[in-house]
Amino acid sequence: MAQLQRRLAEFAAARNWQQYHTPKNLVAALSVEASELVEIFQWLTPEQSARVMSDPKKAFRVTDEVADVLSYLLQLCEVLDIDPLAALSAKIDRNEERFPAEGT
Repeated sequence: MAQLQRRLAEFAAARNWQQYHTPKNLVAALSVEASELVEIFQWLTPEQSARVMSDPKKAFRVTDEVADVLSYLLQLCEVLDIDPLAALSAKIDRNEERFPAEGT
């Protein structure tokens, strides 16, 4: 994860894009990319959505948009000094307390 964040930072630095990578801009870009992912699934039935990766063209689009979403999320975490894996682990811990499994 850290290596990918470094690659993204180096990519942006080589193009002098850091000036645009403010939290506000990164969140907006993340929202746009997430919306592009939603667009792929928008009119699919639940059954079609479950099979989306069996269509090579759609699979490529889904994979590409997932990469875009992750890219902007990792860049946001870098700018805000958030460890995304630690944040996720803490969130899972809180959810396990909030929503205990039945029978526990």
